This record gives sequence, structure tokens and C-alpha cells, in this order.
Amino acid sequence: MVAEANTPKNNCKCLSCELRNLVFTNLAEDDVRRVCESKEEFSYLKGEIIHSEGESIKYFKYLKNGLVKLFRVTPEGNEQIITITRPFEFVSNTNAFHEERYSYSLSALEDSIVCCVHIEFIKDLILRNGKFALNLISSYARTAEGIISLGLEIRKRNLAGRTAFVLLYFSNEIYHSRIFELPVSRKEIADLISMSSANVIRTFSEFRRDGIIRANGRNIEIIDINKLEVISRRG
Repeated sequence: MVAEANTPKNNCKCLSCELRNLVFTNLAEDDVRRVCESKEEFSYLKGEIIHSEGESIKYFKYLKNGLVKLFRVTPEGNEQIITITRPFEFVSNTNAFHEERYSYSLSALEDSIVCCVHIEFIKDLILRNGKFALNLISSYARTAEGIISLGLEIRKRNLAGRTAFVLLYFSNEIYHSRIFELPVSRKEIADLISMSSANVIRTFSEFRRDGIIRANGRNIEIIDINKLEVISRRG
């Protein structure tokens, strides 16, 4: 199900929204209100598709609540996960200003709320307000840097190091807790770190055997974070 098929909500709180501090800080109050009036919110259940590769780009989107994954499907039908997106990141808009269709698919890993503003309205703001345009470019640059950095950090590690790195990423960056429920399957982790599912499952088993983690399905508890950090660094 894509955004256009959902029933939008327009509970406007743009004047106090965190996004204003990230991107819209240089807009006049009238423009902020115009953003607010044109914005629509769409809710997605865990597992729902927000948009698919090849669909027309109609909206500038940002994640208000939840967790989503950006991915591409290979000709063989396999997923290539590019990154996992937290609230107030703009990964889904990477090609919004130079192409007419999405290059990647986006789906909800948790129940999520996506705020959408018509792309033509955002383009008009860019043309009229240089400071807004610079803020938006800076935000895009941070997002791109995050994607590149994540990919490089994963690729420079071996299997155990990659698995440890991903567990620490969820613990430190996503959930800020040593106890959490993985939002992705072992296969999706394998897609993210470019390893086989069998190898990821075996590595999880080794971490459990060594007392580094406690795992029950997707429920994870990091028991020895120091050992996990060492494996991640040395991997």
C-alpha cells in the first residue's frame, strides 16, 4: 500500500514540529503555515510498503514516527537493503529533485507515520528562499554521509564484526537500550551486511554460546557489550 492509497490526516503542528528546526527554520511564519496547510500525514503498519521503486514522485517525505527501510529489489527478486531510516531523516527523497520516479522502495519496519508535502511546493520554496535551500542541501548531505559511512563501516569488517556492528547500531543508534526487539529478520540483516542468512544465524548462535547476547527470536539482550564492541572493532 502506497501513501496515495492511505487516508491522510492533517493535524497541523508545524510551528512547533522538530522538523522546523532541522529544515524550515529560515521560513517566515506565513510559509510555515502554508507548509502546514499543504502537508498530509499517512500511517503505515509494520511491513507495509510506503512507496515502490519506479513510482512517480509526488511528495517530499519525512518520517515523523517509526522506523523504515530503504531497499532495492534485484532482477533475481532479492532485496538489497541500503539503510534503515529513523525519524526526521530524508532518505526517501534522495532523487526527488532530479528524477520523476523513485529509485528505491521504502517500507515500514515498525508502525510509522510519514509526513508528506507536495514536491512542487517544496521546489517553489527552494526557488524563493536561498537559506531554506541551503538548509535542505545540508540535511541531504548529512543523510548521504550517513548512508556512505554505514556502508563503509559494514564493508571493512568480517562476518562476526559486521554482525556485532549491526547489533550495536540497533542498540546505540536506534533503541538506546541493550534490550530490544530486532525490527528485521536474520535474512534482512544478511541483506544489509552482504552475507548469507546461514552465516548470520551461525554467528548469532556463537554470540549466544559465548554469553555475549541473549536471543529469543527477534528479542535481543546484549549481555557483554564490551566483548561485542571488541568484536565489532577488530572485525
